[in-house]
Amino acid sequence: MHQRKSEQALRRLVVRDNYIDFTSNDYLGFSRSHELYRNIDNYIKENQYFLNGATGSRLLTGHHSLNEEIENYLSEYYACEAALVFNSGFLANLGILASLPQRNDLVIYDEVSHASIRDGLSLCRAKSLKFKHNDLLDLKKVIRRAKQTSGEKIDCIYIVTESVFSMDGDSPDLMALTELSDDENCRLIIDEAHALGIFGSRGRGLIEDANLSAHIFARIVTFGKAMGCHGAAILGSKQLSDYLVNFARSFIYTTAPSPHSLCSILMAHKYLDSDSGSGARKKLMERIAYFKEIVAENSMENRFILSDSAIQSCVVPGNSNVINISESLIDQGYDVRPILAPTVASNSERLRFCLHSFNTEKEIKNALNILSERLIKI
Repeated sequence: MHQRKSEQALRRLVVRDNYIDFTSNDYLGFSRSHELYRNIDNYIKENQYFLNGATGSRLLTGHHSLNEEIENYLSEYYACEAALVFNSGFLANLGILASLPQRNDLVIYDEVSHASIRDGLSLCRAKSLKFKHNDLLDLKKVIRRAKQTSGEKIDCIYIVTESVFSMDGDSPDLMALTELSDDENCRLIIDEAHALGIFGSRGRGLIEDANLSAHIFARIVTFGKAMGCHGAAILGSKQLSDYLVNFARSFIYTTAPSPHSLCSILMAHKYLDSDSGSGARKKLMERIAYFKEIVAENSMENRFILSDSAIQSCVVPGNSNVINISESLIDQGYDVRPILAPTVASNSERLRFCLHSFNTEKEIKNALNILSERLIKI
């Protein structure tokens, strides 16, 4: 704690109401949609899902017909054999990575993968290696080196990455990644948390957008971001789903999602498919394009990590520097949070702008003008 304080890296819980939102993951504004709220409420009433809680784990009393309805719907929606709902994306990653890879397997993961991926790997029996961020040449080297130097036969190699990274907003070359995975006979596990709802013809993520679903062993889709509700699902084969029901401890030993959470997941997906959802996706893409235009006008491109997603990160080395700029923005009513070391590597601290369909062009321009003025002074 003392070290965190001295490095200006101590985390605190802060309530910030009535600020212009450039921080939340509510990319499409679903969490604040009155129309979606009414849809959820009406669906609960029409189907009389009046339980306040699930009452137990899925393997005890927490499994209801609603669970099966939602998972059947999701498997059709994402064109996969099976979908298994978890209470959060963190628990989904923890569950699959802690239970699936076995002692003679190998997991190779992107070096900036989310904490949930790292925590899952810390609990699994398999050896794990990292590769340089989005560097497929390095990934290939790591795979080949592991095959050549392993003293024992490697039963299975898993490659774990994200389709949109939460700190940088960037993406791997998914087409090349799947080709490499197929060539090396690996299994791909991809977290689509920050792509879901945004990319693809109907918001189903980058994997579907690139028509690569058949090449992916498991996809993790998270509902607490663009979908505006809570929970996650692991998409894959029926065999994978059955395995996780039996061995994923973060699924087995936890109370199931409440009926309200499940109804929210269902109705959020139907809302995404509606004219309202399509309109929100279109607005978000327009805001992303406008944001990048204003960044260029202010000659700040070299500060920003290349990204076409809703996450636009401006690198400002040094915790004190990035905190000071964040505070300047917050003082003007713009909620833009600093991302500090050790969450990111030292000297790669950043301001992370999360864009939304409801952000206005005026808000974007004013926030970036403030940023430009402050960057000149450091």
